[in-house]
Amino acid sequence: MPVAAVLFGLLAAPPFLAGAGPTETGPEAMAAIDSRFAAAGATGSFLLYDRNQDRYVRYRPERCRQGFLPASTFKIFNSLVGLETGVIVDEDFVIPWDGVERRIASWNEDQDLRTAIRRSTVPYFQELARRAGEERMRFYLERENYGNGDLSAGIDRFWLEGGFRVSQEDQIEFLKKLYSGELAFSRRSMEIVKKIIVLRETADYRLRGKTGWTWQGELEIGWLVGWVERDDNVFFFATNLESRDENFSMGSARKTVTYGILEDLGIL
Repeated sequence: MPVAAVLFGLLAAPPFLAGAGPTETGPEAMAAIDSRFAAAGATGSFLLYDRNQDRYVRYRPERCRQGFLPASTFKIFNSLVGLETGVIVDEDFVIPWDGVERRIASWNEDQDLRTAIRRSTVPYFQELARRAGEERMRFYLERENYGNGDLSAGIDRFWLEGGFRVSQEDQIEFLKKLYSGELAFSRRSMEIVKKIIVLRETADYRLRGKTGWTWQGELEIGWLVGWVERDDNVFFFATNLESRDENFSMGSARKTVTYGILEDLGIL
């Protein structure tokens, strides 16, 4: 399929980010995105929303609407639930290590919300979800219209395995509301979560987000979702990669692809 054929739902010129980047939302931009995935040896899709222009960039738009396990990107939502229910008081709230040795050494110690987000500590968020309980978790998921509601894999596993699904479109809509404070969670809860998901900060921009990584059947699924604040604008993004190669470097590829695309679009 020609690269231009995947350009869907976009306006033509003017430039996508006037004065801040070399590209337009045309075939050249789509070719650049395509080359980033190809260079990583990955299959996937990319979705970006420019708030000021009210415009989307959709690379493989049909896949952007497809649901996948959210993996650790769900830690953003899980954190909001924990704070809102009082299961955790603030970003400094400690959940003690359960004493189980796990392969990621940094997980084998007490964690607070801040370190658990930074280290993507699965056991912390599993315990948080257990304390919140299925009834309250389901209530918040339904209220915010996030995901398909399938919690059958269990309250402490459903975002990692089973039938729960979230699309890139879902991720972007959720992040837009989190940024603007339009979720039904308290402003305090939202501000705490926004504070702890900063991934990069420079003189020119601030990037917030969360990675995710799991297996969905035979597919290895990788995520990077978030937003970039710069030049009085906000750019929301969701990258999803898949691979059937168990030796694929998903940990680095999801970041390499995403940051490369954002650089090509003149955002980073």
